Amino acid sequence: MNIQQTPQRGFYSADSCNLNDLAALAARETDITDALQATDIAKKIPIYDASTLTDHLASLATRQALMAEWANILQNGAGVFVIKQAQPDHAVIDEATAIYNQIIADEKAGGTAADHFAAAGSNDRVWNSLQKLCTAAPDVFIRYFAAPAIDAASESWLGPNYQMTAQINLVHPGGKAQQAHRDYHLGFQTAEISALYPAHVHDLSPLMTLQGGIAHCDVPVESGPTKLLPFSQLYRPGYAAWRRDDFRAFFEDNYVQLPLNKGDALFFNPALFHAAGENRSSDIQRMVNLMQVSSAFGRSLEAIDRVTMCKALYTSLCDAWDAQNLSEAALDAVIASTAEGYSFPTNLDTDPPVGGLAPQTQAALLKEAVLAKTPTDDFFDHLDQQAGRKLA
Repeated sequence: MNIQQTPQRGFYSADSCNLNDLAALAARETDITDALQATDIAKKIPIYDASTLTDHLASLATRQALMAEWANILQNGAGVFVIKQAQPDHAVIDEATAIYNQIIADEKAGGTAADHFAAAGSNDRVWNSLQKLCTAAPDVFIRYFAAPAIDAASESWLGPNYQMTAQINLVHPGGKAQQAHRDYHLGFQTAEISALYPAHVHDLSPLMTLQGGIAHCDVPVESGPTKLLPFSQLYRPGYAAWRRDDFRAFFEDNYVQLPLNKGDALFFNPALFHAAGENRSSDIQRMVNLMQVSSAFGRSLEAIDRVTMCKALYTSLCDAWDAQNLSEAALDAVIASTAEGYSFPTNLDTDPPVGGLAPQTQAALLKEAVLAKTPTDDFFDHLDQQAGRKLA
């Protein structure tokens, strides 16, 4: 059996990935019986028309049947589908666009923040566009998110009580394409960290989030709609493979793009190999509101004040390390039970992913301080500043 079925020793590494396995999956075609409610299949991607889905969303039984169809596409099929006119109110989209453009102008005056998978400055990004629209124009927010098809798409993958987040991405004419990648969670980790997670966590990661986007303008192919590799989410070691040059080259030779109209929504499995396209147009300001929807289950059982724990432990931990009473493995074990080991959730305006795909974790800050023998007051200041950036 190949690595896609049986990972060596329960872990994936980039060196053990086989491009032929991905190529075999990418060669699949979409079966029309897997997309019975679709109005079309274009480049393997099922296309739905929101205006024809009203009756399907009207009752629990028919709504669940539609959601089951979408979930199957995301998990076992092409990994992506489009809902035409998921938000048919173009007036509210235009109102939201005007608000976002003002936010972009205001934030650019304060400097340029880091971005994911693209060089800062090649586009304009509004982090947390969800909250910013809500607080700037509550009435616009209500009309904008009063979209049953978007709600059903989110619930189809994540179940009820999902957590919506969103980020505006505005790519100007001449804006370059992203590199092929997978997305949050494991897609935001370095290759080295990703390799530390067992194979079953690679399977779990895409089940925790759903990627989506609402087009704020017409997005013809020359403006650079998202490049997609249908069925690539089925390649289980893909979080280890996507940084490899041969996998990225295969993506560039085989991706597809679909044009979108204002109000259309695209949804895809975060494990799908994808990348924003190059805006080769001369006059299209390509704006898409990217939705990063998360499972309600991605939370710990208890609320823990880990800043207080780090402060309470710091002096004793430094003393134990200096006295050589702890091996590095033992130090890591103590830190893992004390500090927050994950970068998210955070405020990406004030805590951007500088120098990588994710901000420094509290656990990394604590270990760094212990190894560097950082004075207690200085460490406390660094800890408080980090916590403040996440909440600001």
